[in-house]
Amino acid sequence: MKFKTSLGATALTVGMLFAGAAMAQGSGSATIDAIVKRGELVCGVAGATAGFSLPDSQGVMRGIDADSCRTVAAAILGDAKKIKFVPTTTTNRFTALQSGEVDMLYRSTTWTLGREGNLGTLFASINFYDGTGFLVKASTGVKSVKELDGATVCVQPGTSTELAIADHFRVNKLKFTPILIQDLAELQAAYISGRCDTYSTDASGLASFRFQQGPKATEHVLLPEIISKEPLGAMVRKGDDKFFDLVRWTYFAGLIAEENGINSTNIDTFLTSNIPEVRRLLGLEGDMGKALGVDAKFAYNSVKQVGNTAEIWERNITPMGIPRGINNLWNKGGLQYAPPMR
Repeated sequence: MKFKTSLGATALTVGMLFAGAAMAQGSGSATIDAIVKRGELVCGVAGATAGFSLPDSQGVMRGIDADSCRTVAAAILGDAKKIKFVPTTTTNRFTALQSGEVDMLYRSTTWTLGREGNLGTLFASINFYDGTGFLVKASTGVKSVKELDGATVCVQPGTSTELAIADHFRVNKLKFTPILIQDLAELQAAYISGRCDTYSTDASGLASFRFQQGPKATEHVLLPEIISKEPLGAMVRKGDDKFFDLVRWTYFAGLIAEENGINSTNIDTFLTSNIPEVRRLLGLEGDMGKALGVDAKFAYNSVKQVGNTAEIWERNITPMGIPRGINNLWNKGGLQYAPPMR
């Protein structure tokens, strides 16, 4: 099927000052100390994506990103409930982080060189290996991206998706017309109304949107091709290495727990374990927390209160019918791999 085409030095000084301020604090991290003083972690999320971050009927933020934020709150404050979620958009998310409005981002944000090299930010973890996909209405009969020559594509501006689409269509000598809409709800409504032929974003986001259609989900088809690599994860400001380490190792703790069969319900039975890494994970020896500026029980609190990576996935992503696939542990055919905690 063929569619018709439609209409320097200052930064270094600031970084040194920030790092100096961090070292002057009790934990060795200005961010961690600010969180402790405030009594809550402020985490930037999307707040509108099922499976990732979306309030439930009681107003409680649910999703893999929301739970990933909670693991950090538990690690720092000993209480996963001491958290404030700040919904952000694709355009204001980086400003919110840079300005200090949020302590960190877990917002289905892709790790790229440009974002890490130009925005004064770092990616501390990858909680979802994803890629750019396309959603079409089943009634079109389209079965492949190759059939989208001349299509109109609904996409959010300023996203890695926008660039991935342009690259893919140019390389494959296909024509398309982007329909750029910033507001996510408006963008999705444009697709539903037929204003565009296909809706493109991370495949996980498309699966989430289709899942939200309920009985009408079968009216939409997620095309099989994934045209880019989109590693999604936690983003923090540069200049506070201790906080970066804490966010990264809190995520690794969930992987290590899963690999050792430790979850939120059985974790206390491992308190008598003689396995060295398990004992370090649970704060029984080695005091790994001290190296990160937090309590020795940081990983125990995280897993006990929120769960390991498998629990977080099964709670939020499995109900949408998305197989874990490459997001599985390395020893189960996936890409998730944690360095040794020692």
